[in-house]
Amino acid sequence: MLKISELNVSIQSVDILRNVSAELPTASMAGLVGRNGAGKTTLMKSIMGILPAKSGSIEFYGQDLLKIPTNLRNQLGIGYMPEDRRLIPDLTVEENILLPMWANKSKEPQQRLDYVYNIIPELIQFAPRRGLQLSGGQQKLVALGRALMIGSKLLLLDEPFEGIAPALAQRLAEVISQLRSEGMAVIFSESDLQYSRHLVQNVFEIDRGILTSQAIQHS
Repeated sequence: MLKISELNVSIQSVDILRNVSAELPTASMAGLVGRNGAGKTTLMKSIMGILPAKSGSIEFYGQDLLKIPTNLRNQLGIGYMPEDRRLIPDLTVEENILLPMWANKSKEPQQRLDYVYNIIPELIQFAPRRGLQLSGGQQKLVALGRALMIGSKLLLLDEPFEGIAPALAQRLAEVISQLRSEGMAVIFSESDLQYSRHLVQNVFEIDRGILTSQAIQHS
């Protein structure tokens, strides 16, 4: 489903990703684990096209993502939840969730919005609030809902559990666990697997831009 081959990415002439190769099957979940500055966010931004690749390739269901403009990649069913959430504070929760559909000029956003509300019913009670009125954990739920509006095949979640209360982190994990049964693939970026070890089948460890992988055996 997702195949990354010999990917190299530099930022201001500094090499960040070095010959990164990885594969993610359909309906699977993987943890992208590493310390701050290891290259986790860079890899996700490269998949989304926010950062350009120096060399290598990224294929998504056989399509060469590097040949697809950044603004068209989310139309392929790829949703991205950035670490800093990036909600627009003066918009309501529902408006923030709908933003990707507006950007894609979708004519039928309500069906997908109903799907998101079904997956994360807490968002219904938050819907009329402004983004600035939410706690950090609530903002994470909204950012996940926004990613789900277009992420029907692949979700890239950058530090989804960081900085939120354990109960809410557990709730996020419950929501995400439902997605695999629908055929969706998920990559978590994390410093450890405290909340997602039971979810993932593979772990990609990244250090100084170099990636290694291992399978997780669940009891």
